[in-house]
Amino acid sequence: MAGPQLWEPEDLVHEPELRVWALDQLEKKTQQPRCLCTVSIQNGRKNFPVSAFAVTGDLAQLAVGFANGAVTVVRGDLIHDRGTKQRTVFESEEPITGLEFREANTVALYIATTARIAALAISGKGQGSPARTLDEHGCAVGCMTLDPDSREIIVARDDAVYTYGPQGRAASYAYEGAKKLVGISGDYVLIVSPPNTGALAKSVPMRAFAQATDILNTSSFTVLDTDLKFIAYSESLSAQVSSLFGIWGDIFLLTIDGKLYRYHEKTFQQKLEILYQRELYMLAINLAQKYKVDTVQQNAISRKHGDYLYQKGDYDTAMQQYLSAIDNTEPSQIIRKYLDNQRIKNLIDYLEELHEHHRATSDHTTLLLNCYAKLKDVEKLEAFIKQPGDLRFDLDTAIIMCRQAGYFDQAAFLARRHDEHGLVVDILIEDLKKYAEAIAYIQRLQPADAYSNFTKYGTVLLEHCPIEATQIFIDYFTGTFRPKKDTVIIQETPTDQERGGGFVTTATSAVQNLAALIPLPYMNSSSVQSPSDGETQKQAQIIETTIPGEFVEYEVPKPRVAFSAFIDHPDAFITFLEALLASEDLESSHKSELTATLFELYLHKASATRNEEKTEYERRARALIESPTSPIDPSSILLLSDLEKFRAGTVLVSESQNLHADIFRSYASAQDTRGAIRALQKYGPQNPSLYPTALAYFTSTPQILADAGTEVTAVLKKIDEENLMSPLQVIQILSQNAVATMALVKSYLSTTVARERAEITQN
Repeated sequence: MAGPQLWEPEDLVHEPELRVWALDQLEKKTQQPRCLCTVSIQNGRKNFPVSAFAVTGDLAQLAVGFANGAVTVVRGDLIHDRGTKQRTVFESEEPITGLEFREANTVALYIATTARIAALAISGKGQGSPARTLDEHGCAVGCMTLDPDSREIIVARDDAVYTYGPQGRAASYAYEGAKKLVGISGDYVLIVSPPNTGALAKSVPMRAFAQATDILNTSSFTVLDTDLKFIAYSESLSAQVSSLFGIWGDIFLLTIDGKLYRYHEKTFQQKLEILYQRELYMLAINLAQKYKVDTVQQNAISRKHGDYLYQKGDYDTAMQQYLSAIDNTEPSQIIRKYLDNQRIKNLIDYLEELHEHHRATSDHTTLLLNCYAKLKDVEKLEAFIKQPGDLRFDLDTAIIMCRQAGYFDQAAFLARRHDEHGLVVDILIEDLKKYAEAIAYIQRLQPADAYSNFTKYGTVLLEHCPIEATQIFIDYFTGTFRPKKDTVIIQETPTDQERGGGFVTTATSAVQNLAALIPLPYMNSSSVQSPSDGETQKQAQIIETTIPGEFVEYEVPKPRVAFSAFIDHPDAFITFLEALLASEDLESSHKSELTATLFELYLHKASATRNEEKTEYERRARALIESPTSPIDPSSILLLSDLEKFRAGTVLVSESQNLHADIFRSYASAQDTRGAIRALQKYGPQNPSLYPTALAYFTSTPQILADAGTEVTAVLKKIDEENLMSPLQVIQILSQNAVATMALVKSYLSTTVARERAEITQN
């Protein structure tokens, strides 16, 4: 290990000498470091004191500056004493105050005088060129040093500290006051200042000369952190400093009285504690960033800063610190602070950031949406729920809160965006009461999703949109359901419409209303190009489309599943059943049930209506059961016909089973005398036993007897001719009540007696 020493004679008669010592090699006799070589430094035979000195790291070159403004560069093998070459490379009228080598691809020499800062290339490209002035301001002796990391020089002047690179001034840091020495230790700039004589003159009059002497001999030592722009350390010394340097990671000061001071840098944590005590939180944050400490510790500093600002009442700035530390802070602590003070806007900022960092719970989402609702900030609410990218909040909670707060459109948008089709339909029906839009949405779902929704809300939809809802049921239960698709068409609409019959809006249908509310499933955008002549304006139209042959196969459910939805909607139910029965794909196992249900509905509607409408429903009912292939069970027809008093149904079944007596009794029980007469005339010849029954019915009341008219005589005649009853039995029937007239009985007896006499005479 070798080190140079510059020895200067006191009388300035002899030239200064350069001696190179090997500190790790000792002389055997004296045990002192060995002197490797001695070189006399030439200054053109001008005897001026040495004012600056610099050496390269490999001791291959050194520079010596003189008070006359000359700089001599010495090159050679100083360690092995193999000879050197000297050359004066710079001359000026001002004394040299500082020299520093900048060793890179080329070697440059920074030269400081009292009047300027210059740079001189002494090897490599540019060698031999004159020195280039970097600044027209110089510095004092000892006030220039080299930063080994950045390879820039540091110059200390009374107004500031400056840095210079090869191209000129790089940066400056304001720090006023006289400077005596400047140095570098790591990231710190070291400043030694002489006593402040100006302050001394203004001080309290000195009581003793000894006190004045002490003050004049003091120095101040300051450590500057130029990166963070703050004073890291400052101290007043009782003696003037002759030298300062850094080694082994510490700073050393040598005073003129021979004392050596050593300064050791505090740990990062100790620095933080000092900054906390002085409430310099921003400086603590910058220090942590400079040292690149882990995020957890940086966030802890930001949180402390936030607490400090919050206590001072600076809530907005405090929130900024809490936001920067959000990843390592318990959210409940911050939320509680701002809830207590009702700082809703600050609270919104914090909750939004929690969602951005995916740290929000369902409670946080609930609170955030409540804050939006309290401030009625719809714009922020929509920005929150419509933000792109991954979902950053609990979907169910957000939808529930939007619905509770009355933001139904936003709730529907959220549900649609995340394919919660059941929730979309629920919101459209239960909250928005947009029944047509709900049907339009259902029509655009896949079969499974559509089925679950229209069966759930079938009754409500049939109440408000019977035609459209019925058609969905028909399509699905006949196996022909196809999800609708939409295309957005941009059309040119003449502006005359606006000036004429009113402006034609784009949302002219439930589909367009729905598209304006939420994105429709399977929506494509296209445009229709048309000439633009200045007399037209663009309008967006939603065009429903279906692609031929595109079909999602699904299992058609049993028709009975849909029956409950049609309660209190008989007209729609009839349309549904008629469509199912007309379908060619209907399974035969379902026809009997569907036909019976439709037959019952026809009878119910016939009972509830009058005149032509009643006749029409009765005609439809007869058409169902008159067919030889009717799948309805006869017992069901009889039961339903009896309940609804549909005699045609009873008659038809009775006819098919030859129950003529039942047909007649049905008319008789209804006191339909004309019907009874028709039944007797139709079935009597086939079933003579009906005549005795008819006789009993015709003579049951005076009114019936009157309505029957001459038919009673015809019945008596038929009974007598067919010998269906004995005269005594006939008399017994006629005499059961006082309805039969004497004329009727007399006529019958006369006829009977005459016939028997004739038979006797004949025999």
